This record gives sequence, structure tokens and C-alpha cells, in this order.
Amino acid sequence: MRWITRPGWPGNLLAVAAGALTPLALAPFNIWPLSLLSLALLYLGLRGLGPRQAAGRGWCYGFGLFGAGTSWIYVSIHNFGGASVLLAGLLMLAFSMAVALFFALPAWLWARWLRRNEAPLADALAFGSLWVAQEAFRGWFLTGFPWLYAGYSQLDAPLAGLAPVGGLWLVSFVLALSAALLCNLHRLRQRKGALAGALVLLAGPWLIGQGLKHHAWTEPLGQPLSVAAVQGNIEQEMKWDPAQVDAQLALYRDMTFTAKRTDLIIWPETAVPILMDNAQGYLDMMGNFASSRNSALITGVPIRQLVRHEKKYFNGITVTGQGDGTYLKQKLVPFGEYVPLQDMLRGLIAFFDLPMSDFARGPADQALLQAKGYAIAPFICYEVVYPEFAAGEAARSDLLLTISNDTWFGTSIGPLQHLQMAQMRALEAGRWMIRATNNGVTALINPYGEITEQIPQFQKGILYGEVVPMHQLTPYLQWRSWPLIILCLLLFGWALLASRIAKTV
Repeated sequence: MRWITRPGWPGNLLAVAAGALTPLALAPFNIWPLSLLSLALLYLGLRGLGPRQAAGRGWCYGFGLFGAGTSWIYVSIHNFGGASVLLAGLLMLAFSMAVALFFALPAWLWARWLRRNEAPLADALAFGSLWVAQEAFRGWFLTGFPWLYAGYSQLDAPLAGLAPVGGLWLVSFVLALSAALLCNLHRLRQRKGALAGALVLLAGPWLIGQGLKHHAWTEPLGQPLSVAAVQGNIEQEMKWDPAQVDAQLALYRDMTFTAKRTDLIIWPETAVPILMDNAQGYLDMMGNFASSRNSALITGVPIRQLVRHEKKYFNGITVTGQGDGTYLKQKLVPFGEYVPLQDMLRGLIAFFDLPMSDFARGPADQALLQAKGYAIAPFICYEVVYPEFAAGEAARSDLLLTISNDTWFGTSIGPLQHLQMAQMRALEAGRWMIRATNNGVTALINPYGEITEQIPQFQKGILYGEVVPMHQLTPYLQWRSWPLIILCLLLFGWALLASRIAKTV
């Protein structure tokens, strides 16, 4: 305990280990109490440090978190980006060191302005607020990296019931607050009023969260829709090989021709690996087939459009058969779909020249997809990990859809983390989610964030099941994060004034 609360390398090393605990609380391990332990160790580690020392310790925590939790980046860079083991390792190290800075700044702010050791209750509330601010900032700055949020650990745990009320960040707030309160209980033993308040704040959200699990915030809008989600399991090396295009198109055609009759047929991201205008004859043929079965076919396909007299390329989705609409991806993956500073980086290594890494960003005011008379909110791959973005689209929809190609991440934990985030979006929205991927995990997710059907990774197959269009809004979709934002701002103000009111807390 002395090591973690004092300056020096032992405490910094423990902070790295504390950060590395969080991925164990998330998919595929799901040891959710470790999220509480991780946050408690960070809170204790910042308690007695000056601002500069706290910034260093926060960075150590972030380095442990991302170093352990984003190992799948190494797989992408080495296996599919053409980088050597050494170069891929160095790039992975550099990435972890850079994104760890997201924890250095809030740790500095905490030690400089917000920490109030003499007022433990205010201190814990401010810590929870700062944690949420850190997660939100990390999901916004420079297009954001909204990965490894603490709240995902509660998908199958007691706090899951809070997600439809205030979203993922309410869950993260309660986790951080609970960790800080547990660390402060012994300091409140002589102050009965404050101790009672701390116990209420500690136990209340967990009891409410458990009580609201499986509460139906939304209602069915119509009859169930049958779904066939096609998983082609095409190797990434073949995906953009011109010599393999016909074989890929034939694969999805033949699997669909032999599939059972369903209302919706879903193909994954870029299942059609050529530009939509070049594939229009193929898409028309598949649309006619879908219409003959009274089905809607939804597929990922690259799309070329003229924007201000300039040709732009988009990662897109289109609907044919018994539906219509086209969607252009808005949230792009850095280096995977566009290259920052591309004039400097392209050509250095193959990783910066990956196929289809020059997409443009789609407009923000797009209409939802329509299929079988229902509005479907589409998310392509990375988009489903943005809580507020997804909530805005989900609030207009009857059904959620995410398509992806997680082949880039091999057998790493990345695709399973990605699936967990899709489950959280379904829980927040109180809507069914269809998830169709190239090689897994293809799944159907109910409004409680539970997987009802899935097929194995790395196998060619068709997932059959039913989803139900839903209407009405969860509290989170109605109010979004504004109540939590206002609460956090008030708590920041309280923390700044806590030294004046410490005697009453």
C-alpha cells in the first residue's frame, strides 16, 4: 500500500499493472470485479502525489491499459500490414505510449485542482466525474479512440440495468465512484452522517442496476422478422485481390441462393469488394432474387460519388429487394480507412498503403435504411463503439444493424471486445441488433444486450434467427448524456469548493 501511494517507480509499476487489469474485466475474460480493483488502485495511487507525479502515474496506468488491451493492433500491423515483428512491436509500443497520455492530463487535473483528501465524500464524487470526463474526451479528441471503457465490464453484471437509463458512461461513473468510496470508508468511520451518505451512494446504484436488469423500456412494433446473416469467412489476403473478386461474389450469391427464405438477408462489410457502380448488374440480380422471396438484402459495398466535382470513395451499405437506402460510413478508422498526414506516411511501410485506406467521411444527416417497412440504424464496424453517435441513430430506428470485417485482427481478443460493445449499444437502446461479419462473431443481440444466436468464428456459414422491431425510447435515448454531464459539472464545482465545506461533509 505504501508503494502505490508514494512517488517512485514501485508505485508507477503497480499503476501499469492496475491498468492491465481492466482488459481482464472485459471480453472475452469478463472478470468484472477487476474493473473495481483497477480503478481503486489508480485512485489510491494518485492520492498523495503532486500534479507532475500524478500525471506520470496516470500515464503509467494508461500504458498498462492499452498495452494489454489493444494487442490486436500488433496483429493488424504485422500479419496484414507487412511490418516485421520488430517494427510492428515498436509501432504497437508507440501507440500505447501515445494514447496513455489520455490518462496523464486528467491525473494532473485531479492532483492540481480537484483532489480533496480532507473531504473524502466530495473527493470520491469528483473522481467519478473526472473518470467519465476522461472517457468522453478520449472518444472525441482527434476523432476519438472509444475503446476499453470500464463500463463494458458490467454487461453481464449488476450495473447493466443502468445502461438504458444513462448509457455506458453512467455505468463507468458508478464504477469509479464505487471504487473511490470503498477506499474511503475507513476514513469516514468517525463521521456518521458522511458514512451513511457514502453507504447509500455505494449500495444504491448497484441495487437499482440489479433491479432494472431485464426491465422492458421499449415495446415490439410489429411481428418478428426472420434473418439470414451470411458469414463468408474470406481470408484477408484474398479480400482485395482482383483475381478473387468473381469467386467472392459467387460465394455470397450461391450461399444466398441456397439459404432458407427469410425477411432479411444480411451480408457483412464490403462483402461486395468492388465499387457499387461497377457491381450494379450483380446487385440488381441479387435484388430481383430477394424480391422474388419477399426479402430485403442488405450488404456492405464501397461507393463512389461525385462531391463538389471531385470523386470521393466511401465505405457504404446498400439495400436492395424489399427495401431501399444507401448509407455512407461517418466514423472512419485511422490508418485502416484513412491515413492521417498521408503525404508523409504513405509509402513508408505497407501498413500505410492498406487496400481501401483512402475513404471519405459520409455526411451526418443521412436517412436510415428501410427494409420490410421498418427503419434500420446502420453502423459499419468501428461506428458501433461510439456511444453518443450510436444513440442518435438508434433513437430514430426500429432495429439496429452493424456489419464488420474483423479479419484484420486474426484470433486476437479484438473481435470479442468489438462484439461486447455492440451488445452494450443494443442494451442502451432497448433494440434488437443484427451483427454480420466476414469471419465472426456474427450474432443476433436482444434489447437486453444478450446474444440469442451466433455462429462460430472462422467458419463459413449462415446465421438464422428472428429479431423484433421495437419502438419507444429508453431514458438514455431520450435524454442522452445531458443529465450526467450536468451532474458531473456540479460535482466538479463541489470539489473545487470542498475545502470550504469540508466540516459539513
